[in-house]
Amino acid sequence: MFNISTTTCPYVFWFFRCSPRHQLGLESMGGQSCCCRKIHSDAKPKDPFTLAQRDLTSLYDDIKKELFVSKELKSLCDYYFDGKGKAIRPMIVVLMARALNIHSNRAGDLLPGQRAIAMISEMIHTASLVHDDVIDGSDKRRGKRTINEVWGERKAILAGDFILSAASMALARIGNNTVVKVLSQVIEDLVRGEFMQLGSKENENERFKHYLEKTFKKTASLIANSCKAVSILVNSDPEVHEIAFQYGKNVGIAFQLVDDVLDFTSGASQMGKPTAADLKLGLATGPVLFACQQFPELHAMIMRRFSSKGDVDRAWQYVLQSDGVQQTTYLAQRYCQEAIRQLSMLRPSAERDALIRLTEMVLTRDK
Repeated sequence: MFNISTTTCPYVFWFFRCSPRHQLGLESMGGQSCCCRKIHSDAKPKDPFTLAQRDLTSLYDDIKKELFVSKELKSLCDYYFDGKGKAIRPMIVVLMARALNIHSNRAGDLLPGQRAIAMISEMIHTASLVHDDVIDGSDKRRGKRTINEVWGERKAILAGDFILSAASMALARIGNNTVVKVLSQVIEDLVRGEFMQLGSKENENERFKHYLEKTFKKTASLIANSCKAVSILVNSDPEVHEIAFQYGKNVGIAFQLVDDVLDFTSGASQMGKPTAADLKLGLATGPVLFACQQFPELHAMIMRRFSSKGDVDRAWQYVLQSDGVQQTTYLAQRYCQEAIRQLSMLRPSAERDALIRLTEMVLTRDK
C-alpha cells in the first residue's frame, strides 16, 4: 500500500478542492488521516475468509442448482462458478448480514433470504462479467479463456442472460417487494454504467465525476444494494439501511480504484488478464485522469480513446512518470476510510471487525 502524504499528492487535494464533495460521494468525510486502522480498536479482527467460510461452503453448489438446464447451456453457466473466484461480493454480503443481525438484537446466523441475496449477488456479478467480456472482446478471465472465446459470442450472451434470469427467479422467491426493487436497481445501474463507459467528457472536472459515477454503477452498486437488501430483511430502520448501503458503496468504489491501479502496477500473471487492458479498450481510469493534470498531452488521447498509433504506449509512460497511481491509491484510501467509519456505527461484533479487516485488505491486494 502506498503511504501518501499531503505533501506528495498536491493533485489529489486540487481535485478535492475543485470537486464538490457530493460528486465524490464523500459528503460526510472529515479531514482525518487516511489511515483506516485508527478508526477502530487495535485488537486484530478475525480473518473474514475464515469467518464467512461456513456460509459460503455450498454457495457455488447452490448456484449450480439454480442453473439446472440442458447440458451445453449448463456447461457455459457453470464455467465461472468453479469455486476459484475470490467470492468477495457474497463474502461481504454474508458478513454484513451477520453483523446487522447482531446489531438488531438477533442471533448472528443468516436468514434464508439473506443467504439467497449473497448467492444472487455472485450470480449478477458473474453474468455481468460474461457480458463485459463479449463487449470488450476479451479472451482471458481469471487466468483462463473467456466463455466467448471458448463457445462464441452468441452463446456467451445467452449464458449471461440465463444467469440473470435465474438470479431474478431466486430474487422473486425471497418474497420481499422492497428487496426486489433494491436489487433490480443493480441491473439498471450495470447497463447505465456500461453506456457511460462508452463516452467521455471534455471538461476535466466533469470527466472525473463521470468516471466515479460510472465506477459506482458498474462495480459499487451491486455491493451497496446487496448490503442494503440484507439489512431490510432484519431491520426496519432506514438509518441502518443507509449505513449498509454507504459501506457497500464506499468499499465498492475503493475496490475498483485499486483494480484500476493494478492495471498499471501488476503483471499479467497476477491479474489473470493482460495489463494496460483499460488503455487498450480506450478507457481513461483514475491513474490516467490524474496524470492528465501533469501531462496535458493526455487530454487529446483521452478524447480519441487512445486510438492513434502509439497512444497506449505513450499514455502508459505518462502515467508511470506522474503521480497518477499514488493519487488514485490515496483516493481509494479515502473511500475505505469512509466505509470503515460507516461500519463503526454498528454494534461491535466479530463480523463487523472482519468487514473492517476486509476493507483494509482491499487496499493491499495485488490481484
